[in-house]
Amino acid sequence: MSLALARIHCPPRSAMQSGKAKTGSWTLVYAPAEARRQDPLTGWTGSGDTRAQLRLSFASREAAEAYAKAHGIPYEVEEARPGAALKPKSYSDNFRYGRAENWTH
Repeated sequence: MSLALARIHCPPRSAMQSGKAKTGSWTLVYAPAEARRQDPLTGWTGSGDTRAQLRLSFASREAAEAYAKAHGIPYEVEEARPGAALKPKSYSDNFRYGRAENWTH
């Protein structure tokens, strides 16, 4: 059995997430070993690659790399992209005097 290439990356936060919680973890995901195909009877897509279901989470990049090295898994690291700086907002800013934007309703 040949080992597939794994990707170690820091997943972005979901669209439903506004805070920074659970954004510092690193994930090890295997690259697909075979193409997905459609089942002629049901129409569902799938493959015989069971590694596609595997997603390992680690607290740090170093821990993910150490796991891959210990188990002989070839890997590549995708650097984390810096996120936009969050500007703190408050509800009272909607009603402050001298506001530049017009009130919309």
